[in-house]
Amino acid sequence: MTFPKNFLWGGATASAQYEGGFNQGGRGKSQLDFIDFVPNVNRENSIGTDDMSLERFLKIRENEADYNLPYRRGADFYNHYKEDIALFAEMGFKTYRMSISWCRIFPTGEEKEPNQEGLQFYHNVFDELHKYGIEPLVTMIHYENPLPLTEKYNGWEDKRLIDLFVKYSKVLIDEYKDKVKYWITFNEINATLSTPYVGAGIFVEKSKKNHLSVCYQALHHQLIASALTVEYAHRVAPQCMIGCMIARLECYAETCSPADVEATMIEDQINLSFFDVMARGYYPKSMLNYFRDNDISFDYVENYQEILKNNTVDFLAFSYYMTYVVSADPS
Repeated sequence: MTFPKNFLWGGATASAQYEGGFNQGGRGKSQLDFIDFVPNVNRENSIGTDDMSLERFLKIRENEADYNLPYRRGADFYNHYKEDIALFAEMGFKTYRMSISWCRIFPTGEEKEPNQEGLQFYHNVFDELHKYGIEPLVTMIHYENPLPLTEKYNGWEDKRLIDLFVKYSKVLIDEYKDKVKYWITFNEINATLSTPYVGAGIFVEKSKKNHLSVCYQALHHQLIASALTVEYAHRVAPQCMIGCMIARLECYAETCSPADVEATMIEDQINLSFFDVMARGYYPKSMLNYFRDNDISFDYVENYQEILKNNTVDFLAFSYYMTYVVSADPS
């Protein structure tokens, strides 16, 4: 077997992790700009670096200068993109998956007009990529929500973020549809289940809903925003392909006991349900049963069934990290 000649071998980055320039070009702050560095020596038996509580956030917010905040620096792609892209080309890359910083285009998320300096930066990046024959694959949001949307609305728990995101995604499509063919709406959309602050900019403890309910409320709003973005792209930029993405974590039953096998099946259904919604256009019955059995309830957007069904994605994408085993035994 051989790969086709036009197979898109490449590399990938995320704006929040790589771009830097957090105080340049009119960029606003994102919720990730407040995740502090934890030295390795202090990580044993501690919470993860991405497990942001409201208490921890407020401490950092009040004393930013006292913390090491690495997302703000990244690798300084903002000031070195020409050099970095030249290195990509030297490696023989045919595609570069990257993301756009929402808060570089709309610094607070609520401006009526986009930040022109931010728009121009990505024009420059895409032009540089095409100079080397590298196809950009662009993620519209890679966990980078404008900070005021977290502070004011508790992130994606609030349905008002749907319209704010769609305003942003429409600008991206209008601005770059002739330079970017391949798009992904949300990076690893299912990550909100494990890291609500990172994936959706929410503090679970601020919500009246239980933990899983507030996570699925945020995810429902993201799924609707993704579908509405697909609708717009298919209508105004049919030359573009719009995809979805999950973190695909292959799981196996720890033992052959029926209980472990059933728990593994449910885990798999949860992971793949996001593809069901975005590519098939509906919540599968397995997930509706899961919601019922686990006291998960959230408010559905009006006409959500039609929105999802009529605006399915063009391709599936996934990042694959590892395998793991599942047990029905809570210990």
